[in-house]
Amino acid sequence: MKQVFDFLNECGVFYIATIDEDQPRVRPFGAINIFEDKLYIQTGKVKSFSKQIAKNPKVEISAMKGRDIWIRVQAILVEDNKVEARESMLDKYPQLKSIYSVNDSNTQVFYLKDVVATISSFTEPPIIIKF
Repeated sequence: MKQVFDFLNECGVFYIATIDEDQPRVRPFGAINIFEDKLYIQTGKVKSFSKQIAKNPKVEISAMKGRDIWIRVQAILVEDNKVEARESMLDKYPQLKSIYSVNDSNTQVFYLKDVVATISSFTEPPIIIKF
């Protein structure tokens, strides 16, 4: 898990794909966190991302480091309603506090479950990480 976290964190921006009816949707994210030995992302409940996850929690995450190393992460997102999970995310990314707060009705965090991550490059065999 730490290797996946480090990769996404180093990239700064990663992309999460969801399903919206019969159309894939991809958007950039930048907040990734480890809390209670799980990998977390954050969004707002008012966003279409949240509504898509409620219908189908399967996602793929993709990011590229440099010009020749990339990651693809298959996972199921599970909402965590604990205040401490939201606090942990907002403490790691204080810039989010200008639009989210721990106790608002909008802030939402998810942890990744049943993860299969593949780190690939043009020159090395793929590295597969499961957790």
